[in-house]
Amino acid sequence: MTAMIEHPATVTTDEGPEAFERLCRDLERASAALPDGYRAEIIGGKIVMSPWSQGVYNDVLDSLLDQLTPHVPAGHRARTTPNLYLFPESARAYGPDLHVADRAATRVRSIHLPGSALTLAAEQTSVSTREVDWGEKVEVYGKAEVPVYVLLDMQEGTVTVFHDPTPDLGYRQRSQIKFGEEIRIPAPFGFTLRTDDWES
Repeated sequence: MTAMIEHPATVTTDEGPEAFERLCRDLERASAALPDGYRAEIIGGKIVMSPWSQGVYNDVLDSLLDQLTPHVPAGHRARTTPNLYLFPESARAYGPDLHVADRAATRVRSIHLPGSALTLAAEQTSVSTREVDWGEKVEVYGKAEVPVYVLLDMQEGTVTVFHDPTPDLGYRQRSQIKFGEEIRIPAPFGFTLRTDDWES
């Protein structure tokens, strides 16, 4: 029998830089022990374990990756492989569903990659992660000045693009479409994303 977690399971910690470092070490150990199909992130000072996205979401993510790849800045790579990006100033560590990052900044012998290396993060919502994807991740990515955050709301069938970040206010610009329409992915990518064959 397979155990299912409808809502993310959490492990709480104290606050502060030393506590965050301890939490990162705990996360590394927890990740090694997770059953197949689960991932762990640090959200709100807690280790949150949740199931990976459903297989039906792969077409949407693959389409985004295929369209994005030709427009990735020089020296950066677009990937959907699981990687954990740290935002120590916010005591957060996220594993975006799709990420574009500076290759030079991510050549480290650790599963902990610097959030400052990201030029784009994309998240697909699930029932258990939707609130975090729409809430704190918008704030953390924006205040960390990740240039573009693409939010694929799989429950509503929408694409929202956040851009123009500042360290104080987060993202100052946002645009949204329904699946089936087109949306501009701004600099440093500068292309129009087509979603005509996307399904939620």
